[in-house]
Order: sequence, then structure tokens, then C-alpha cells
Amino acid sequence: MLVRNLSRRLWSTVRYEKRFLASDPAKPQPETNDGVEQNQAEALDKDICLLVDEKDNFIGTATKRDCHKVAADGSVLLHRAFSVFLFNKRGDMLLQRRASQKVTYPDYYTNACCSHPLYIDDKPEEIITAARRRLNFELGIPLDQMDPELFTFLTRVHYHDPGDGVFGEHEIDHILFFQSDVKVKPNSNEISEYCYVPKNEFNAFIPTLEGPLTPWFNMIRRHRLKLWWDNLHRLKELAEPDKINKFLNEK
Repeated sequence: MLVRNLSRRLWSTVRYEKRFLASDPAKPQPETNDGVEQNQAEALDKDICLLVDEKDNFIGTATKRDCHKVAADGSVLLHRAFSVFLFNKRGDMLLQRRASQKVTYPDYYTNACCSHPLYIDDKPEEIITAARRRLNFELGIPLDQMDPELFTFLTRVHYHDPGDGVFGEHEIDHILFFQSDVKVKPNSNEISEYCYVPKNEFNAFIPTLEGPLTPWFNMIRRHRLKLWWDNLHRLKELAEPDKINKFLNEK
């Protein structure tokens, strides 16, 4: 595959913009009074996220904006999230760069999709339903190419990160792995670059990136990614969906 072959040259060597950038350049959007671009601001106020306690029990709702505001004491509302790690059938992992207009962690590198289940039709959205919705929205993957049975719910991670001091994260993050060959057409308002990275080149590839890693991706990278990536053929044996891990985000 062309994208895979280019990834072997590493992004720091030559900039292959047409092949690495999202399908269409993001169009400049007007900013709101707080400096957030209009597309992102609409989602901040429209999306209703799920508040949880430290055992991941659903306890209420709040807007996406309120769930990511950093209070004066540095606290952020604890809410439910998910992170999808996407692999093709060869076992290469999709790595993406968040768009520069993202409210949290703009221009950071991360796994395929990181988002939230929402409160829809008076009930909490199921995690895999939310994952398929966002993979379709962010990466343009057709819904009919994402069989829910191909998702493996591995574990949950409770972490807190202050972000830029204005918007941050405090999540119980449900970690999902998905392996299949799918069509990808990124939404440029969400993703600016992507490529598939082979496992045996991943460690050398990370230092060449032109930006930092998101805190959730960095924690998984340090604590679990190698184990899971080495065992894509038997992930269900390693799954601990009832467990909530707490990892340190080591920069």
C-alpha cells in the first residue's frame, strides 16, 4: 500500500503532502468570542457527554465544553470516553495528527480515533456505537466496513491531564482495538495527517514526529501497546473490560 510504503521513509525525511494530508484542506472558520473556531464551538455546546464516578457509573450529563473546562483549582469533570486503535490486516497501526483547530490538543499525534459516547434519545450511547459513529465522521470509514463484532474492548484507563490550562481532560477511557482493511477519507476539520506504521518501525518513528503525543495515547504506548500489538491474534484472551487502570502520563 502506498501510504504504508511512504511511512517507511518517516515524515521527517520528506513532506509528501498529497499523500499524508487529510483529503481536503480545512476551510478557515470564524472564531467565537473565546477564540474557538465555529465548527468546534458548535460541537462543544451541542454534544452532551456522560459524567461518571470513579467506578465508571453514569451519574449525569454535561456539555462537551463543560466536560473539558479546567477549573481554577485545576480540576476537570470526570466523563466517559473511548479510544480506538485501528490496524490493517498486516498489523500496521493508523497514526493520525489532530487538526490545528481542535479545542483540545491541536496538532498532537494520536491513535485513530478518540472521542466520547453521548447522551442520545434520553439514554447513554453504547461505546461501540459511538466508536463507529466517530470513525465514520473523523476518518470517513463507511459504517458497513465496521462490523461491531470486530471491535475488542480491552480495558479502561482513568487519567487526568490539564491540557493548556483552559481545556483539558479527565476521563475514564474505554480502549478499543479494531483490525480490518477499511477505506479512509479523513475529515480535515478533525485530522490533518495520517499514515499506517508497521510495528517494527514504530519506536524509531515516534521521535521523528513534529509534535507531541496526546496524553492518553502516550500512556497506552508506555504501558500496554506493545503487549496488545504483539497479540492482535488473541486480544480477547488479554481483555480486562471490568478493570479501570490508572497510569501516569510520563512526558
